[in-house]
Amino acid sequence: MDDDFVRRTERYRRELLAHCYRMMGSLDDAEDLVQETYLRAWRSYDGFEERSSLRTWLYRIATNACLNALQRSDRRAVPVDMGGGPSTAAGVGWLQPLPDALVTPSSDDPAAVAEVRDGVRLALIVGLQYLTPGQRAVLILRDVLAWPAAEVAGALSLEVGAVKSLLQRARARLAAVTPSLDEPVLEPSHPRAQELLSLYMTAFETADARLFEEALRADAVLEMPAAAMWFAGKVACVEYLMSEVVGGAGDWRKVPTVANGQPAFGAYLRDGSAFGLAVLTVTQAGIARVTVFAGDGLLGRFGLPATLPAAG
Repeated sequence: MDDDFVRRTERYRRELLAHCYRMMGSLDDAEDLVQETYLRAWRSYDGFEERSSLRTWLYRIATNACLNALQRSDRRAVPVDMGGGPSTAAGVGWLQPLPDALVTPSSDDPAAVAEVRDGVRLALIVGLQYLTPGQRAVLILRDVLAWPAAEVAGALSLEVGAVKSLLQRARARLAAVTPSLDEPVLEPSHPRAQELLSLYMTAFETADARLFEEALRADAVLEMPAAAMWFAGKVACVEYLMSEVVGGAGDWRKVPTVANGQPAFGAYLRDGSAFGLAVLTVTQAGIARVTVFAGDGLLGRFGLPATLPAAG
């Protein structure tokens, strides 16, 4: 790729990755589609007539690449409803966590960082997967990126009326499948979020049911998307953790990180082998949701070690 193309387009890579991730729900797919976007853009760059901004042009290419991928993929059918249950993530088996560092801007402006994080929270990403691809694209372009309806219509080759209709249905559907909370989700840097993350990790490492009870909200949900499993309510979550997961003191070790703009930790077994990643949805009252992603290959994406030294 020539120097001029790279100089002008590279600044948009982070936000295009976030965009493709919203569309796909999978980091692996999002990274592939960003690469495809840049390849398509490079091949068409000589014909770019500056009728729109370069950023808008790249988003148009990325959005249509995602729509084409969704049309081709047999894994991206819109999930079925979970019977009104508390975990919509359990119906999205392809869901992957997103390392905060890949999309958060290198900025000293907390508002800019918070805005990016709001656009990749797990609840939003999960909810988007319940929309049709067309609804998903329209809602992201209108409500996340704040594009005018006419610009969205041009990008997707639709009439403005069709965009408005898709947006109305998308908003209603998203509201129906997104879990509601009675208080704001805390930033991972918030002192209370840090306190609850530490408390939950310590509960695991010491096999202490009392600490789990202290960390979790009464209405907490524990969910495992790939296994289509979930537990609702503090009592059920703690019972499952203590009877099926935790084992004895020292059987688990945790390393904190940030995923999807939320507190998270890498989980390792006593022998230092990696298990996976847990992402916490945290409010002032406690941990509202724990989303668990198994797989030792995840942790390197977050800059975490593949293994830890074996415990003594």
